Formats: sequence, structure tokens, C-alpha cells
Amino acid sequence: MNQLSLFIELTRLKKPIGYMLLFWPCAWGLSIGYDFSNNLDIYFFYLLLFFLGSVFMRSAGCIVNDILDKNFDNRVSRTKNRPIASGKISVQIGILYAIILCILAFLVLINFNYFTIILALGSMPLAFTYPLMKRLTYWPQLFLGITFNYGLILGWTSIFDNISFVPIIFYIGAIFWTLAYDTIYGFQDIKDDEIIGLKSTSIKFKKKPYLFLTLCFLTFFISLIIIGILMNLNNFFYIFLFLIFFHLFLYQIKNLNIKDAKNCLQIFKSNNLLGFIVLTSILVGKL
Repeated sequence: MNQLSLFIELTRLKKPIGYMLLFWPCAWGLSIGYDFSNNLDIYFFYLLLFFLGSVFMRSAGCIVNDILDKNFDNRVSRTKNRPIASGKISVQIGILYAIILCILAFLVLINFNYFTIILALGSMPLAFTYPLMKRLTYWPQLFLGITFNYGLILGWTSIFDNISFVPIIFYIGAIFWTLAYDTIYGFQDIKDDEIIGLKSTSIKFKKKPYLFLTLCFLTFFISLIIIGILMNLNNFFYIFLFLIFFHLFLYQIKNLNIKDAKNCLQIFKSNNLLGFIVLTSILVGKL
């Protein structure tokens, strides 16, 4: 039971925000591509596959992140008690867990068409090199955005077996969404990160955080408008856009206090609700 508890802690399974933020773009891509006049069984089956894949890959990614960052995590107050950083789980055991999770993710992946499988396998280097970016550039959140929203493309290709202009526009917008919410998340560790020499957009834009976040959210919001036009979504979609606008700018930006770690975490977690609202807007927009 102790090992199980450590495994759950290592993979952050008790913190669903991580794998849900990975899942929502998959659901968006699937939903904008799916023809809902067809059998819904396939849609819900693919939705389940993407959810399981998100859980497995997010869990594996957490392990790889903790292995690569163990010498940094034990110097940051928020992460010093993580299983690998604290020595409760060895690096070797961590690698074994990550391999098992990747195998499970692959078993999920092979249910899709060959094009989607190839694209997904091509994203693996992105998924496992992201933790290194904070050592090299002030833009690790950009790499996270590229990685975390890759599922949007996969959701589309699982239906169409090709890539078009629509998912690319949506993907670019979603990258900016992730860039913003992970910058907000990064404000929790900004003092420790500066001391130990790690980089982030939270540090880079600490003097003008609200301007940067507003521009990121605005880019995401504009991409949603473009998707609505390109996909000829109905008026219900645009009604939900008001909710999305409210959440992005009148809730997140207005209520954010970058000097309050608890506030940053709360605002960051609220993006899970935003992901659900965006999915709902697509679904009602295609009625």
C-alpha cells in the first residue's frame, strides 16, 4: 500500500488538473472533426481512448520530469518532498514505471488510424524533452503548449486521416492558452526558480505579466472565433464565447495576484472548467 501511495503521488493521479488539461485539446480536435449525424458510439469510444491516453502519458511525463529535475526539485519548497527528489522512489523504479505507462499508452494509440499513430509517435521527443527547456530558455511554457495541445491535431486526424487549416489554427490558439495558464502556474515558484537559475515566462514577463497574459488569452479567443467561422458553427457557439471571454478576462486576468501562490494555483486550476466550456461550445455549435 505504501508503494501504491508513492506511485499515485509520483504520477499526480490525485491531481486531475494535469491530465485534464492534456485531454481537453484532444476532445476539442475530435469534436470539431466528428460528424454527429453518424453513430455516437465511435465518438464516445474515441473520447474514452483520448482520456486514457492523456492519463497514461501525463503520468509518464510526470515521472520523466521528476527524474530530470530531481536535483532542482529538492531545492524548491513546493517540490522538495516529491518521491524521487526525496529519495522515496529510486530513479530505476521511476524509469520502470514510465516504461509501463508508455506501453499502456501505446496500446491505446493502436486503436486509431495509421496516420494518427505516426503523428502521435512523432510527438514523443517533445513530451520527454520539455523538462530540459527551463534550463535553456525563458520559453519552456511555449514548449509545453506545443506538447500539451498536440492532441488537438490527433483528435482531428483520428476522424479525417489528414490535416487541414482548421485544426492548425485551433492548435496555434490553444498553444497560447497553455502559454498563459502555465505562466500563471509558474508564478508560484518564481523566487526559488530565480535563486537556482531556472528560466520561465513567469520570470521573463514578471514586470508586465498582465499584458503578456492578456495577449496570450486574446490570441486563443480570436482562434476560437476563426474556428467558429470556418466550421460554420451556429449562434449557440457564439453565446458560449461570451462565457469564455468572461472566464479568460473578467475572472482570470482580473482576479490574478501573481504575488499570492494560492491565488495563482486557484486561477490555474480554473482552466479545467474553461476546457469543458470550450468543448461544450463546440458541441452546441454543431447541433
